[in-house]
Amino acid sequence: MRAAVLREFDSPLTVEEIDQPAPGAGQVLVRIVASGVNPLDTKIQAGQAAHARVQPPAVLGLDLAGVVAAVGAEVTGFAPGDEVYGLCGGVGGLQGSLAGYAAVDARLLARKPGGLSMREAAALPLAAITSWEGLVDRAGVRAGQKVLVHGGAGGVGHVGLQLAQAKGAEVYATGGPASVRVIESLGAVAIDYTSTSVEEYVERHTGGEGFDIVVDNVGGATLDASFAAVRTYHGHVVSALGWGTHSLAPLSFRGATYSGVFTLLPMLTGRGREHHGDILREIATLADGGALRPRLDRRRFTLDTIMDAHRLVADGIAEGKVVVDVAD
Repeated sequence: MRAAVLREFDSPLTVEEIDQPAPGAGQVLVRIVASGVNPLDTKIQAGQAAHARVQPPAVLGLDLAGVVAAVGAEVTGFAPGDEVYGLCGGVGGLQGSLAGYAAVDARLLARKPGGLSMREAAALPLAAITSWEGLVDRAGVRAGQKVLVHGGAGGVGHVGLQLAQAKGAEVYATGGPASVRVIESLGAVAIDYTSTSVEEYVERHTGGEGFDIVVDNVGGATLDASFAAVRTYHGHVVSALGWGTHSLAPLSFRGATYSGVFTLLPMLTGRGREHHGDILREIATLADGGALRPRLDRRRFTLDTIMDAHRLVADGIAEGKVVVDVAD
């Protein structure tokens, strides 16, 4: 089968013919139709993501959507011909989705939302699981709360704000001037962080009390801003980007709490993989009910143009989630 292979860090992926895998016990062989491209994919390729535990040569690609080609022993719930999606590989020695086929742990898969295309489904897994673990598992989002999503037009952010709305929350999202239209089109209140201070938007939208939940999808100074924007006593900050050195004093002074999300953990450790499948089934229900839909960049890429896709994501100029068409 054809695959895009990382031979060494900080070098272009090369398209090669490699052996097609066979599904082992508990695995499903998926014919991959589409693969989502995330900023993490580009960091792995550049050798800037030691936490992903990738050792070249490796097939990259975190997100996939495709069709079940075969099932291994002890697999129930899937059969050849089923359309599936998942966050299944590309880290920790697990083959990624930039290949014709992948043998993946059945626990990481779910049936593809029927109302979404393969490309749309491939755009969802990492963003949806990260958002669910933060908003639902850690912060317990519920109806009536005020939720602030930093980076609301981004790949994770635009999914998270839709999830929070589906749970009944009143959602606000930060972004630059170019992101305001996208955020508003998704039904959230847009906050231009370049022209409004944290103190100003906290006062304007919460009467100075702070937001019940603040989701950081940016990291760095934005995480510090999150600590200053969260509600006194009962607020909760959640972030998947806790890099750097941060003072917890502003959070402590508000009596608020913080949680980190590390979405790769089940793939790296083998523990908790069933929960990823469960989340994707919940996301499929929301998508099929019209409550959640990914925003895709209009440009099309294949395995042969994978580095063009990586550059678009790494440069931060994509207008939606970038997806690679894997199947001919």
